[in-house]
Amino acid sequence: MKLDRLLAITMTLLNQPRVSATDLAKRFEVSLRTIYRDMEAINQAGIPIVSFAGSDGGYEIMQGYRLEKQVLSLDDFSSICSALRGVRSATDHSEIDRLIERIGALMPEQNITRDPIHVDLDFKPAPNDKVHIAPLHQAIKDLHLISFTYLDHKGSETERTLEPMGLFLKGYIWYVYGYCLTRKDFRVFRLSRIGELRILPEHFVRRNYTLQDVEQQFMNRADFKKVRAVLRFQPETKTRVRDEFGFDQVLVNSDETLSLITYFSSMERALQKILSYGSGVKVIEPAELILNMQRQIEKMSELYG
Repeated sequence: MKLDRLLAITMTLLNQPRVSATDLAKRFEVSLRTIYRDMEAINQAGIPIVSFAGSDGGYEIMQGYRLEKQVLSLDDFSSICSALRGVRSATDHSEIDRLIERIGALMPEQNITRDPIHVDLDFKPAPNDKVHIAPLHQAIKDLHLISFTYLDHKGSETERTLEPMGLFLKGYIWYVYGYCLTRKDFRVFRLSRIGELRILPEHFVRRNYTLQDVEQQFMNRADFKKVRAVLRFQPETKTRVRDEFGFDQVLVNSDETLSLITYFSSMERALQKILSYGSGVKVIEPAELILNMQRQIEKMSELYG
């Protein structure tokens, strides 16, 4: 597992003045090319790695920045273990158990149970997630093409062929990203919407694209203030409104109703959120949103008419 190896390489560099790429490749039973990519990943994570050429060359952490073990506090170790346990509960990935054991071994035993902050990340993933994570992880590792049917948010189903490049968890939702040969562009797919997953025999050469590029592409495309809405909530919704929108944005009126100006990334998102409040909210403006709300309510009324 790459995360496991990156942590082990970092610990090796912490405890040895200089290590050659050849030694690292032999130790972790990977190619030199993989070690070079790992060093770049560690660099991108903010730990400056210096390489030296020659017979006594190798890698070491840049002097003046060299990390000491006490840089990670007990709280840091505990937070890392909590996060890993959450991923473990979602994926059933046995390699994460070994990683947790390694990190736990670095913590003084008498302090493990004294953490004042406890994070419960035990959540149940969507049914498709556990089914797909293991084969996707293997396909990414072996550089195999995959094909699958995909159901988008509008209910349209398409056939896709993908060069899978990575898995990530965001907001308790698992995604796979890679280069979609069907659309000729990089794409992100939600695992719960993937059906009929097939690992193809064809291999691919990994493109120069990372998870950071995925995030940047999302931020460039997203318009989080596309729909401006003025809303008025009933008093009984006060707790939920403040949970979801914060205290500062909410104005309490003389009749105990709550007024709020907020933004949504799309009309669809606005309708979903507002309708989830039922009769506890009224749209004041804009007119377009009010019209869309009326249409949705009419459709719902027809279902029960």
